[in-house]
Amino acid sequence: MAWWSYSDSQDSKDDLQREIARRKKKGEAFVPVEAPKGSKLAVKFWGQSWQHHLESYADYESRLPRGRSYLRKGNVYNLSIDKGVVTAQVAGQSLYDVSIKISPMKPALWQNIQKQCAGQIGSLLDLLGGKVGDGVLRVITDREQGLFPAPKEIKTICTCPDWADLCKHAAAVLYAIGLKFDAEPELFFKLRGVNYEELVSQAADAVAQGPAGGDAVIIANEDISSMFGIDMGDALSPEAEATLKSVVPKVRKAAKKSARKRPAG
Repeated sequence: MAWWSYSDSQDSKDDLQREIARRKKKGEAFVPVEAPKGSKLAVKFWGQSWQHHLESYADYESRLPRGRSYLRKGNVYNLSIDKGVVTAQVAGQSLYDVSIKISPMKPALWQNIQKQCAGQIGSLLDLLGGKVGDGVLRVITDREQGLFPAPKEIKTICTCPDWADLCKHAAAVLYAIGLKFDAEPELFFKLRGVNYEELVSQAADAVAQGPAGGDAVIIANEDISSMFGIDMGDALSPEAEATLKSVVPKVRKAAKKSARKRPAG
C-alpha cells in the first residue's frame, strides 16, 4: 500500500471520530448495535427469518455481505424501528444517516394471513417466541403472501455517495434489524403496521385452559425466560424490561378473563 493511501485512510478515520465527538457534544446519543461473536447474527426465530428472507433475493446478493461486515465491526449506531420506517447511523469513510422505508402491509393480505392462521397459534408467547407449527410457518414466511416485505416494498436512503439501490451502509442496517427482532420480536409487527394480537385473538381459551382444559394457566417466569433467552433473576436491559411490561400482562389478563367465563365443573 502506498504511503499516501494509508495516510488518507487514517485521515478519514480521524475525521470520522471527530464527527462522532462533535455530535456527542451536541447531545446526540451514539449507541452501537452489538453483533454476537458466533457465526450467526440473529439467533432467534423472527431475527433469523428476517435475515433469511432478505438473503433469498438475488437483488441483494452483492451488497449484503459487505453489510454483515460493517455490522460485525460495530459500525451501526442508534438503530430505531417504528411503523414503516427504520433509521440508523453507519460509520464508513464518514458518518452516514440511513433511512429504510417499508411499505405498509395491505389490509386484505393481513386479513388473509389471520384467516389461515386462525386457531393455530397457542398464545402471544408462542407467536413472539416463534413457536408455531409448520402450517403457520409456511403462511407467515411465504415470499409472495407472507408477513415479510419484498424488495419492491423496501426503499433505502443513505447520505453516502453510492447511488446503488442498496448500498453497504443500508445493508448493514437491514441486518441490524434482525438483531433488534431477536431482542424485541414485537417490533417486527410494529414495522409492518399490524397488530400481532389479532393472530392469537381466537386462542385465549387455549391460554387459559391449558393442555387438558383444566384450571387457568398462569404464565410462569420460566416460560418468559425461555422465550426471551433471559434469566429472570438477572438485571434486565431497558428494552427487555419494556417488552415484558407490555406483553406479559396482556397474556395473563386474557388467561384470567377466559377462565372466569368458563363454567365451573
